[in-house]
Amino acid sequence: MHVLAVALSALVLPGFHAAAQEPSGGVVLSGTFPGTVRPGDVYLPPGYSPSHRYPVVYLLHGLPGDPSEYIHGTRLGEFADGAISNGTVRPFIAIVPAAGAAARYNGEWAGPWETALVDRIVPWVDKHLSTIAAPSGRIIAGLSAGGYGAVNIAFRHPGLFGTVESWSGYFRPLNDGPFLHADEATLNANNPTKLARSEAAVLRRSKMRFFLSTGPVHSHLFTPQETIDFAKELEGLRIPVRSRVFSSMKDQWRYQLDAGLTWALSKKL
Repeated sequence: MHVLAVALSALVLPGFHAAAQEPSGGVVLSGTFPGTVRPGDVYLPPGYSPSHRYPVVYLLHGLPGDPSEYIHGTRLGEFADGAISNGTVRPFIAIVPAAGAAARYNGEWAGPWETALVDRIVPWVDKHLSTIAAPSGRIIAGLSAGGYGAVNIAFRHPGLFGTVESWSGYFRPLNDGPFLHADEATLNANNPTKLARSEAAVLRRSKMRFFLSTGPVHSHLFTPQETIDFAKELEGLRIPVRSRVFSSMKDQWRYQLDAGLTWALSKKL
């Protein structure tokens, strides 16, 4: 491990250690975020400095699943180092927490995991890292169940995240995790399709923007058409949205992450 990575882990984040050095100098740190049980990860860009303020991407993994979906599956650090080094995107920090108490947690990014992210992790990250601590500097994104969580959490906490991304996600609560025995009021309060309509004026005032992508079906519980329909719903409500459909099953998560983060963090914006 490069000496710089070890030094960064010791100086920047209490309880985190250097886990990987990326090709152009980015660093992955591993540890457990407040309010969670399982280890998560942090990506710091090449040349990270407390004298500079960085946008932060909060990445929610699928369920069942864990943060390795990003670190190893989509090769987040490889993409980030390359895109930052060639000037495609601005340097950014990525936060990858874990939901559930076990790897086979079959639930949603809701209930205690939503609370942990909003009330504990975001303030903790802003306290310990050199972030743009405003909606314009916060992106929340996720794949599959993480895509549902990203949209639902953003809708339920307008003014916290400025950019929201769902990669092959869904837009209604499933009958699992905290929703297993939920009443109708709770389900409605966690239904992004219904929230988009009821909170459209608030969402427009917050200037929240969306990137929605989908690829070949990977679950019998939802289809790519749900993403297409939800994008049309947002367009009809005059909420800014960019949508894309990917055709390849191979590396579909990597393609969607690359496209979504490039759109969100492009230097051209």
